[in-house]
Amino acid sequence: MDFIKQSFSIKDFEYLTGIKAHTIRIWEKRYNILDPERTPTNIRTYSIENLQRILNVSFLNNNGYKISRISKMSHQEAAQLALKVAASKSVQHRAVNSFKIAMLGFNEELFNKTYKQLLATKSFRQIFHEIFLPLLEEIGLLWQTHSIKPVHEHFVSMLIKQKINENIALLEPVNTDSDLYVLFLPENEIHDLGLLFLNYELNFYKQKTIYLGPSFAIKDLKYLLEIHPNPKFISYLTVSPREVADFISEFDAELCQDQPRELNLLGARIQSLDSTKQLPHIKIFKSIPEFINGLD
Repeated sequence: MDFIKQSFSIKDFEYLTGIKAHTIRIWEKRYNILDPERTPTNIRTYSIENLQRILNVSFLNNNGYKISRISKMSHQEAAQLALKVAASKSVQHRAVNSFKIAMLGFNEELFNKTYKQLLATKSFRQIFHEIFLPLLEEIGLLWQTHSIKPVHEHFVSMLIKQKINENIALLEPVNTDSDLYVLFLPENEIHDLGLLFLNYELNFYKQKTIYLGPSFAIKDLKYLLEIHPNPKFISYLTVSPREVADFISEFDAELCQDQPRELNLLGARIQSLDSTKQLPHIKIFKSIPEFINGLD
């Protein structure tokens, strides 16, 4: 699959690689590591091939190779050496870089190839915690700094969701005597990747789940209580609701009039909440591992 043409500024490279723009200019001028194009106003622009090159250069430099030595290597030689070093030193670093390149080029083939290589030595759960979570954190930063577009984030998120769903289908049947967890996102919340992985983790531990997905009104959960009177609810709050306290109050008003029902909350919107100040049936978890570690 061919890369869709992309061009990047030197500031984009600074965000994407972690290398200061001043250092990139020095490497470019002294060692001819990069081959930028120039706009009519003489501003540097870099291709995705330049990005791949600088990622390999940065990786090798961080692993003890001098720039003067790296600069004498062809692009292919540097890439092959980076692969060799990565195999023994930092699979995570190399994989995250590979997934970033796949994202920027909308290259599903490269994404799947990298994923299959990881599966040779890691379980899916290891890949998600060790590779996908750091990748998603980097992508979030890149989006905040306008180095990537929403379409990049959506592209890689959908590919990760595909892998989660594939692995859910491979799990053994759940324990019919386990608790029932109902997973949903509040209205206007569409970022469901974290919630979907929680569904995988619960199924991995043989817990029963009902996965309702994004943008679901709390009032519409009441019908569920007629069939399953005492489920445990889970929601993952990334950008919505605006006021978490109002969300909790609505949950209590709609679903807890006859008895308290457990609501487990995770995500960016709850990081500042004090779990000790919540009612006993409201559980606050700062991360997915913290929640999973609390399972009986």
